[in-house]
Amino acid sequence: MRVVLAEDLFLLRDGLVRMLEAFDFEIAAAVESGPELAKALEELQPDVAVVDVRLPPSHTDEGLQCALAARRARPGLPVLVLSQHVEQLYARELLADGNGGVGYLLKDRVFDAAQFVDAVRRVAAGGTAMDPQVIQQLLSRRSAADEPLGALTPREREVLELMAQGRSNAAIAAQLVVTERAIAKHTSNIFAKLDLAVSDDDNRRVLAVLAYLDQGR
Repeated sequence: MRVVLAEDLFLLRDGLVRMLEAFDFEIAAAVESGPELAKALEELQPDVAVVDVRLPPSHTDEGLQCALAARRARPGLPVLVLSQHVEQLYARELLADGNGGVGYLLKDRVFDAAQFVDAVRRVAAGGTAMDPQVIQQLLSRRSAADEPLGALTPREREVLELMAQGRSNAAIAAQLVVTERAIAKHTSNIFAKLDLAVSDDDNRRVLAVLAYLDQGR
């Protein structure tokens, strides 16, 4: 799996490269600035991009904007964004085009190698990997009556929150101490209430998560 990595701090960039290579990822490019990232994404066509939000030369949202531009040029390009803090606007902007294969992690998460590598793989496969703190802050700005999520029961919202973190049905069942069959029923209800037509379940999970996280954008 080919990765383009963008991080301006040398030690962190070098550490991420070594970590990913240890798990059999191929680093197509490891860059430190927005212009280098834009060029690498256009020329190398990676399987997934792992991108720091703030890159030179602006040190604002250069990395995110490069990733968004690349997704416009190549719809569905998997992008995992790394950020020092929860930036609600950035999280929503990343989700705005409605395609799967997106993730938003706080940099603290990269120190857990297994969790980070799992997130990269999940995003590359077209899934989502959202940091729990991002989800909590996005939720904090919504009322329970927001549509279309207002139709969900508290348990269904809890299941959907765990889906947004990228958990499988089995993992959600273990977390909530219920059967996997019960979770399957909850996810089926969620799909129906969000008016997601019958299709591949993985695709519907991504669409449900996007509706959940992007509500109120």
